[in-house]
Amino acid sequence: MQECLFCRIIKGEIPSEKVYEDENLYAFKDINPKAPVHLLIIPKKHYATLNDLPDAEMGVIAEIHCVIKKLAAEFGVAESGYRVLANVNKDGGQVVYHVHYHLIGGRQLRV
Repeated sequence: MQECLFCRIIKGEIPSEKVYEDENLYAFKDINPKAPVHLLIIPKKHYATLNDLPDAEMGVIAEIHCVIKKLAAEFGVAESGYRVLANVNKDGGQVVYHVHYHLIGGRQLRV
């Protein structure tokens, strides 16, 4: 099986516009933004979907939300508002099968 797109981005095999990185997480700008601010925050460890993330490793989700909060402030959308989105499996709209969260803001968002 070929390695997933996001794993290849983390390894630097595919370029990305990195906005954050630490031991466990990597964040970068979405190449097809839906708003002025559209970032993807991903764990460096591969989990295809949230359903595949073991309960014992759920702490990475809290880490992701801490980084989202930090990035929202850094990109100037913390006060005006932003959306946090995670798609799970096909019917949920997931396209890349590596757990990831979208941070979207910078304009009025509609449902």
